[in-house]
Amino acid sequence: MARLTITLSDARYRALKETAARRGKTIGATIEDCLDRAGIKTIASATDLVAQARRQSNLCEAPALALAIKETRAARRRRK
Repeated sequence: MARLTITLSDARYRALKETAARRGKTIGATIEDCLDRAGIKTIASATDLVAQARRQSNLCEAPALALAIKETRAARRRRK
């Protein structure tokens, strides 16, 4: 697993640490959760998501990908 060094304000670090403790998770796991919710995924997991959508909808690849992109964008707009 890769390591990363980031710089946060003291207040942001305390908030992150408190959130992780409240959830019973590590800071790293909390950051991973946030990245997942933000839609930041590996190409492999995005490909799997498209394949799953295609199987469930009986769409071929191009319409399934278009639908996945549309739904992802809509979800991101709702989070703003």
